[in-house]
Amino acid sequence: MAARNTAAETGQQVLEILARDGKTIVTAESCTGGLIAAALTDIPGASQAFYGGYVVYANAAKTRLIGVQPRLIRDYGAVSNQVARAMADGARNTAHADFAVAVTGIAGPEGGSEKKPVGLVYVAVSSELGTVVIEHKFGDLGRDAIRKASVQAALDLVLQVLTSDEA
Repeated sequence: MAARNTAAETGQQVLEILARDGKTIVTAESCTGGLIAAALTDIPGASQAFYGGYVVYANAAKTRLIGVQPRLIRDYGAVSNQVARAMADGARNTAHADFAVAVTGIAGPEGGSEKKPVGLVYVAVSSELGTVVIEHKFGDLGRDAIRKASVQAALDLVLQVLTSDEA
């Protein structure tokens, strides 16, 4: 069984594909608090494809900075498929980037419920072809581990979207 890529390796692949194709990516992060942007900008040459990032931790920031409709947050909660999709679409449209990756979730240790437990994370990738949202249930691994797993999941989904477009 092949070893799984690290966030750095996946991020490198993502940036290489984007730079080769002359495309840009923007991030919209809630529970990861900028860790996806940090993972990408840790890679030399990231400026060829990384446009920038939004850390939209508060619900008001999601609404004001990237245009998430307050009714989506009210009706579905900030941690939902619908809000993750709106975050990705809103960031891509606001930044005029080619791709956006968004993450919203419950990293804990508090904040979970029976319906939305600690470790529930939604990752979304938006492009001109549409938006893909994946739900992850990482379990109560601890805050740091959930955030790291979320970064990896986000970069994995971006790479999946980029390579599926090539096929």
